[in-house]
Amino acid sequence: MAEINALLAGLRPLLGDDGILLGEEVSSRSAGIWRDDSVQARAILRPASTEQVADVLRMCHAAGQRVVTHGGLTGLSEGAIATPDDVVLSTERMTAIESVDTVNRTLQLQAGVRLQAAQDAADQAGLQLALDLGARGSCTVGGNAATNAGGNNVLRYGMAREQILGLEAVLADGTVVSSLNGMLKNNAGYDLKQLFIGTEGTLGVITRLILRLRPACTTRETALLACDEFARIPQLLRLLDSRLSGTLTAFEVMWNDYYSLVARDRQPLADGFSYYVLVEAQGNDSQRDSDRFLSAVEHALTEGLAADAMIAQSGRERNELWAIRESVELTLEDGPAMIFDVGLPLSAMESYLAEVRRQLRDEWGSAHRLSVFGHAGDGNLHLVVAAGDGTSAAQLRIERCVYEPLADAGGTVSAEHGIGLEKKQWLSICRNPAEIAVMRKLKAALDPRGILNHGRIFSADDEP
Repeated sequence: MAEINALLAGLRPLLGDDGILLGEEVSSRSAGIWRDDSVQARAILRPASTEQVADVLRMCHAAGQRVVTHGGLTGLSEGAIATPDDVVLSTERMTAIESVDTVNRTLQLQAGVRLQAAQDAADQAGLQLALDLGARGSCTVGGNAATNAGGNNVLRYGMAREQILGLEAVLADGTVVSSLNGMLKNNAGYDLKQLFIGTEGTLGVITRLILRLRPACTTRETALLACDEFARIPQLLRLLDSRLSGTLTAFEVMWNDYYSLVARDRQPLADGFSYYVLVEAQGNDSQRDSDRFLSAVEHALTEGLAADAMIAQSGRERNELWAIRESVELTLEDGPAMIFDVGLPLSAMESYLAEVRRQLRDEWGSAHRLSVFGHAGDGNLHLVVAAGDGTSAAQLRIERCVYEPLADAGGTVSAEHGIGLEKKQWLSICRNPAEIAVMRKLKAALDPRGILNHGRIFSADDEP
């Protein structure tokens, strides 16, 4: 305790009185938007610049003090959980949008900027930030980068990784690695930003980024289609992708167990279908885009790939369709539930889900609820499982039902939320021993004292 008090005393002149939170200011904070517990850290450090982050990590490294990084706290893998022996490094004061370059179509900003604020900055410049998530109002761009977030537009624009041209990060010992590249093509040596994208803050703390912007789309065509058979869904995806000439942006699938639960009294299509597909295309030619979208939906109906459809006729109707897809919180109203983020080939989804359902029935009988939805067009499913009493033993049984079948499906235990603390015991399902060994070597090289997000991704026993 004396050592951490001395550390905090040394940091206060560097961060200022507003830069360190203690006691009730820490415990009164939630540990995540999907959690009902509070932050348990000894202190929350709130640097306002890369230089202050470097000061924090340099001093923590020297003291051997473990640091947990906090962004918007929207993750689903327990990556932000801290212990009373940890200090939290929050990027909440790092919210500067530094520049919008309309010529080179880039956006430079600090890591604590909310995704929606970044989107708005791009929009005001007549451009578009393609990354989009349901948690856009809460998540931070730095957190999106650290977890390589996916979201709604991956089918057309790719993951967060594809939106990041350059970044600045601070290593565990306080070394600043500034790779603020703003070019699409830069093949001079190692692409160092990749060390920090998707590695969950275990190799360094991202402080600033340069994001790639796109031409703003002026049209959005949105529809909800209903299907009776899963075999129709891959065919529907191919038809739409082909007929919409590369403008298909989203292909979201809701299984009936999810749709019937969250849509309730606001159902745009009847509740009797097995699958509901939310599709969206973005373009820049109002008449042509509308005609092409209508024609594609009509073909889906006449060819029997969809049994019913509803095309949004206004921005309000479009928002209502997306609100159904994004009403995940309604699946948690009836008691404890676990939300899963997995990835697997579209062709393996139904056989995988059949095995998950079988295992859940074997474990829990009828005393469980499964709801399934996701970005099926890019192979990402979310499962919400309510079973048991919320104990760790019950959670482990549920995890086994969801994760173990992924091995035969050629899937991954994380599509867009990372491994964190929650999934590390299941990492070997989708990563082989050689891959994990390289991860450990990178961790040991860049964080030799193991202070950054200790215990995430693989067992703490494997860290320094």
